[in-house]
Amino acid sequence: MDGIDIALVQTDGRSIVERGPSMSIAYPDGFRARLKQGLTDARAIRGRDERPGILARLERDLTLHHAIAVNDFLHVHGIDRKEVDLIGFHGQTVLHRPDDGLTMQIGDGQLLAAETGIPVVYDMRANDMAHGGQGAPLIPAYHAALASGLREKCEAPIIFVNIGGISNLTYVGADGTLAAFDSGPGNMLIDQWVEAHTGAAFDADGAIAASGTVDDALAHRYLAHSFFTGNVRRSLDRGDFLPPEKGQISLADGARTLAFVSAAAILKSASHLPQRPKTYVVSGGGRKNAAIMQALEGLAAGEGAKVLSADALGLDGDAMEAEAWAYLAVRSSEGLPLTWPATTGCDVPVSGGVVAYPA
Repeated sequence: MDGIDIALVQTDGRSIVERGPSMSIAYPDGFRARLKQGLTDARAIRGRDERPGILARLERDLTLHHAIAVNDFLHVHGIDRKEVDLIGFHGQTVLHRPDDGLTMQIGDGQLLAAETGIPVVYDMRANDMAHGGQGAPLIPAYHAALASGLREKCEAPIIFVNIGGISNLTYVGADGTLAAFDSGPGNMLIDQWVEAHTGAAFDADGAIAASGTVDDALAHRYLAHSFFTGNVRRSLDRGDFLPPEKGQISLADGARTLAFVSAAAILKSASHLPQRPKTYVVSGGGRKNAAIMQALEGLAAGEGAKVLSADALGLDGDAMEAEAWAYLAVRSSEGLPLTWPATTGCDVPVSGGVVAYPA
């Protein structure tokens, strides 16, 4: 809920990927507060067309924020909108209940197309869930395309790890075998913990965690969660894990413990993969938290694996998800699969997404 990421990609939706410029625009504090209220209001949703509480107005305003961001991006980089074939629009997830076949990303694709003058592909998760999938993660299709260019730099199997609010991983085997699933809480718990104590949205660079110590008992309680021990991989909702109660642990120790949990969750989830990875390629905001990366590097080294940030490999760890949504939009327009049984648990490989055209 921190802001909007935009990236330009030229691709055939298959193996050709040429990455262009990118940009991030932070949401104002007031709008972030409204998004939080939207998460609360979304708990009442029972059907995908429902917009209880502030959600209807919030959806419109969120879309207009994206339209302004796209128009600014095109202006800053001197890009004629006629050169852009598609926008891949994720929207904001306010509810994700895969066991109920229900996922909700607010964002009006038709309004975005009208405001930008560019066709928009949106709502890319729903068709997967209609075919028995978890609706997440969708980024593995893009990871697989990137992996083909990293063979000389990384020992296989390679795992791409995206540490966002919730972390997810994509396994790409030496033979191209693909597997993916959510791996556990990423920045979500740390952000909530730090904001509750300091008002800051996150622990910048892991500075607060750096002065703390891991509480082994608290870490064990998180890592003993049934999400890690169950035999079936599933996608997570923000409410599946909660931060410690205020006063249960000091601010610094809490931040350090939650950073360790974020790292350990990745290794614990990786135990469900076909083979143990040799290389972890890390993207997302979590790679900037030194406490998470230090813990991840130490745990991976114990299993003979290396941890590399996406940036060290010439990729953009901030823009990768935005790039993925552009890539997925092209795949959607071509009717190519966005998900597979090994990535989301869907019954068969399925495409997805809805296309909105400017009026």
